[in-house]
Amino acid sequence: MNFLSQASNVIFLGPPGVGKTHLAIALGIKAAINRKRVAFYTAEEITISLTVAEVNGTLNKLLDSLRRLDLLIIDELGYLQLNKKTATLFFRLIARRYEKGSTIITSNKPFEEWGQIFDDDVVASAILDRLLHHCYTFLIQGKSFRIKNFIDK
Repeated sequence: MNFLSQASNVIFLGPPGVGKTHLAIALGIKAAINRKRVAFYTAEEITISLTVAEVNGTLNKLLDSLRRLDLLIIDELGYLQLNKKTATLFFRLIARRYEKGSTIITSNKPFEEWGQIFDDDVVASAILDRLLHHCYTFLIQGKSFRIKNFIDK
């Protein structure tokens, strides 16, 4: 849990079904047990929340609330491509949290493909620059546990 006191990030990369979400949740539970403020969102949920907050005029309030978290977990980044507006909102979230709180991200896409996720190589580069500055990155390889269990039956 030292990564929390250092406001370092954790990124789990790998194909579907290798345990990225389970690891992120386990770290989140451990942080909560240690009385840290933790929130879990899928990438889709957080981007919808950011978009709605912008439309409602409450974006800064939401960003401030998310900035104060000790740990923000964003699951499944890369399954859906974001448009330029949503990518910019995501960048604002990461920039607001930079060196203030830890973020865990799970993704099925290698960093080289994040420009496709955010529909903009410059925004992707700026996001990665902030995330990777203080970061533990784990590349998880292997076959899906879900498929393995299906095949083994």
